[in-house]
Amino acid sequence: MTNKPINLVAIQLVSSPDIDDNFEQVIKQIEQAQTDWIDEYPTLVVLPECFAFFGGQDKAALELLTEANQQLLHDQLSDIANTYRIWLVAGSVPTPSPDINKMFATAWCFDPFGDLVDQYDKIHLFDVSINDSTGTYKESATTMPGDDVVVLDTEFGRIGVCICYDIRFSTLFNAMVKEQPIDYLVVPAAFTYQTGQAHWHHLLAARAIEYQCYVIAANQGGTHPNGRHTYGHSAIYSPWGDVLDIIETGAGFVIAKSDPNRHDEIRSALNVQQHRQFF
Repeated sequence: MTNKPINLVAIQLVSSPDIDDNFEQVIKQIEQAQTDWIDEYPTLVVLPECFAFFGGQDKAALELLTEANQQLLHDQLSDIANTYRIWLVAGSVPTPSPDINKMFATAWCFDPFGDLVDQYDKIHLFDVSINDSTGTYKESATTMPGDDVVVLDTEFGRIGVCICYDIRFSTLFNAMVKEQPIDYLVVPAAFTYQTGQAHWHHLLAARAIEYQCYVIAANQGGTHPNGRHTYGHSAIYSPWGDVLDIIETGAGFVIAKSDPNRHDEIRSALNVQQHRQFF
């Protein structure tokens, strides 16, 4: 891991089915965050789950699976990463699956030159019943689960990638650290208000403490056109479990700088990776 800190940024949105407007909001928040980050440090930016299209009918997202739309989404994200010279984890976008009636929910990962260096397909799908205005969620009706664990190796450390509901399943993160620890965990999400209020911060803090990593969590945060109410509270957690920055509701961003020296101190004093017995 580098001795130089990095800028950690999570963008919070209240996305709609209007893709152009959602991208405008992304750029607006990145440009505002840019005034707070240190240019000489690498910068990692995380977008929420479904940042480009949310709040419409789930099946409408399947329209984004055409080759033309896939290329357009890729090119827009690549240009953002290259323009602002950032590592960009683009929340989730619908991508084609072997079933023409279903998609993958995919986090595209771009380097500062705009190259797509990896992608993660959401593994755990949100099929639950909740006492809210939506009631029943069945993500598997339109989405296929992925099966590959993704960790990005960068010059400033290892970045584990998960999406939303994945945060509840520690076996995923055990797989990430089986050979060596992760330094950062990115969590694009669209947590519902009900589940977020109950569990969001507990889960983020637990993962930061368990895996002694920074957690950069970008959530949707408001009421969407289809009536869904997402929790917001995008946050950055330290490897000690401290909240470094947080935003409650609405569009905005959180930002913090990593502290490599403190990170090393935590791992040296409490070497959980060395003591881990079960995966």
